[in-house]
Amino acid sequence: MAHKITEDCIACGSCIDQCPESCISEGDPTYTIDKSKCTDCATCVEACPTGAIIKE
Repeated sequence: MAHKITEDCIACGSCIDQCPESCISEGDPTYTIDKSKCTDCATCVEACPTGAIIKE
């Protein structure tokens, strides 16, 4: 199951550097996760300071 980024995202970039699959990209206004690349490792969840990344 992939993760998704909610509207609580503040676009700080913390998650992008932590994703080993490079599946997070800048969106407007929040970042997005490419579900086809996400391996459910949850490193982005731990990196997010606002808790904006959740299981989908």
